[in-house]
Amino acid sequence: MKKALLVIAALASTAASAGPEKIKFPSNYLKGVLYQTLDRSDIKQYRELYAPAEAVEAVRKGRPIPNGTVLTLVQWSVEQDAGGNPIKDANGRFIKKDIVGHTVMEKQKGWGADYPSDWPRNGEWEYAVFTADGQPNPKANANNKACFTCHLPHAKQDFVISLAKLNNTFPGSQTLVKGKKGDAAGDVTIASFAFMPAKISATAGKALSFFNTDDTPHQIAVSGGPRSAVFLRGQKASLTIDKPGEYNYICGLHPSMKGVIEVK
Repeated sequence: MKKALLVIAALASTAASAGPEKIKFPSNYLKGVLYQTLDRSDIKQYRELYAPAEAVEAVRKGRPIPNGTVLTLVQWSVEQDAGGNPIKDANGRFIKKDIVGHTVMEKQKGWGADYPSDWPRNGEWEYAVFTADGQPNPKANANNKACFTCHLPHAKQDFVISLAKLNNTFPGSQTLVKGKKGDAAGDVTIASFAFMPAKISATAGKALSFFNTDDTPHQIAVSGGPRSAVFLRGQKASLTIDKPGEYNYICGLHPSMKGVIEVK
């Protein structure tokens, strides 16, 4: 009995030392490097990603992301017309309006060890969500395990989904130039955070390809079925479903993106 109480106490201590409360709002994030901007058509947001200059320098020289790195994602509402459609500037980009929140991931030595072994650990990263004015967002932080689950498949890139942007290896716009028919196009094209077409027919046992034209990574996740690797702009992902039926799928990185595959 005494031993059991000690185990419970140890687990409680571990849980208390882990969590979004460990991260302080990075009020100086604007002094870092703005390494990516993104129009989120699916949720009508404009997004900015910032990193410390030291972290950018490290990864662009082929070194690991250093401990102490804080990555900040700033979410903005956008200008919309009377029909609720985002208004674009002369460059075809969304026009940002107001900050609606901040999502932060921070890497510190030993942080991963703060979680129990059955937690989806992400190396030494921790996550926290803050409001527009930099205050902790209790509702979002109560579900911080979702952040770990989302980033877990990206262990090979130190759990940072935007690593190709951070280390400047993201494919340029020239990757979208198609050669002869069939060279680049897929069965499904991803553009502006949407699958086109949204519903497609496929043949059981035959590969189905997805072509990414967005300035962000995507990942195909079939409900009850396979999940693709992350693929960048100008790249394709391929999936094969062996049994006939109707399958719903989403982007594993952007769940608001949805599609249907009818397998015959």
